[in-house]
Amino acid sequence: MFRTWVIALTALLVLAPAAQADGGHGGGELREYAKGTWASFVAMTDERSGMPADVLNADGSTSVQTSTTNIGAYMWSAVAAEELGFIGKHELVARLSKTLTSLEGMERHAPSGQFYNWYDHHTGAKLTVWPPTGEPRTPILSSVDNGWLATGLKIVENEVPALERRAAKLYDSMDFGFFYRPDANRILFHYVPDTGEAPCCYDTVVSESRIADYIGIAQGSIPGKAYYGRNRSWPDTCDAAWTETKPVGRYETYLGVRVFEGALPYAGMQVVPSWSGSMFEALMPDLFVPEDRWAPKAWGENHPLTVRAQIHHGLREAGYGYWGFSPSNIPEGGYGVFGVDGIGTDPGGAPSGDNAARIDRGWEGCPGRPPQPDPPQSAYTNGTVTPHAAFLGLRYAPRETLDNLRRLKRDFKDLYGKWGFRDSVNVDTGVVSGAYLSLDQGMIMASLSNALSHDLLRRAFADRELERAVRPVIGREKFATSW
Repeated sequence: MFRTWVIALTALLVLAPAAQADGGHGGGELREYAKGTWASFVAMTDERSGMPADVLNADGSTSVQTSTTNIGAYMWSAVAAEELGFIGKHELVARLSKTLTSLEGMERHAPSGQFYNWYDHHTGAKLTVWPPTGEPRTPILSSVDNGWLATGLKIVENEVPALERRAAKLYDSMDFGFFYRPDANRILFHYVPDTGEAPCCYDTVVSESRIADYIGIAQGSIPGKAYYGRNRSWPDTCDAAWTETKPVGRYETYLGVRVFEGALPYAGMQVVPSWSGSMFEALMPDLFVPEDRWAPKAWGENHPLTVRAQIHHGLREAGYGYWGFSPSNIPEGGYGVFGVDGIGTDPGGAPSGDNAARIDRGWEGCPGRPPQPDPPQSAYTNGTVTPHAAFLGLRYAPRETLDNLRRLKRDFKDLYGKWGFRDSVNVDTGVVSGAYLSLDQGMIMASLSNALSHDLLRRAFADRELERAVRPVIGREKFATSW
């Protein structure tokens, strides 16, 4: 219902030149957003355990469960809050000391030092029953979620001297080589200690899970060549014609690994795809590792293209009038995976809303795979925009990001309030999510901290040790990207 007039006002923004997000009026807005976002962490964090809930509801109630990612997000958000002046150094130390005490006492997998995925955020007990439903849940060790916990620990180690030794001890005890499978040259999705089940493996490089590769490479427990064990796109042979778009590209060899440097044609660009076409898959690791600088011919090109593709989809292809698509709460209830189908690999597609609109460009030369017409704009309905995805674009499209956030805040009642932005909104119906997710609030806080504090969290995480190990690995690559 908001679509028609917004499209006319915003379509030209796709090609608008970038402005500095932390300068002029933008800096004041960003500080306001950061202050509200930090307030959501204060509201969702148990005062005794120092751990955040997974979910903060609009009425102030919280979930029982929390994850390792959520705990990491709280730690880096607290460091950001102190740097921005929302809390003092004494409060920072007091808060994170409680968090570390909880982590030090929580049950872990002894052989690897890795944490389980879900805990009670009040007590730190490992969860074997899912609190929202009462259904049994088998505890797992998630490679990516442990990666985000380790990210938070490393930031505390480098930025909070009073807690340096405790954070370092926890970080150093986590063996990421445990997840590496040499035969696949990739890391596991997760490991199930109770059964020995070990689903293998993360196979796309445009994935938030590459943070675990970086940590393992820096620790010396994962070889650098593992970074090249992941697909850029699937190869351009008919064996991969199950994907929606035939890639363009070439073969290269890095660290002895032959890699198909593939990208998907989309809206006049060539973009290295993620699985779902979402913002957090592509850009969450970049909040902490300066991928654009360390790999200028790879991530330095693909990150701006990903943001541009998201803007194009929201404003032109789907015509929602807003953009920012990533896994989030479904405003009407539940959780969903949202993305831009044209820069995703999933053959089922990850739609940007509650619709069946899918791109299928076909595979020329492959039997039974002719191209299908692109969906008309009218096929894109109930677009689900999540503010955290917009914030992830702040570095690469600051002007467009600020404009998008202003319009979301203005046009949708209850989307923005004392705890910052709620998790998502249906931009067709105006239905707003009734909750805040700590993971998504953590991405917002990290984006804002980097914009306002001269890349504080990048500097805190990507120290000399990590740079010496990771930069030579990723810096040699040239993606098949183009504008």
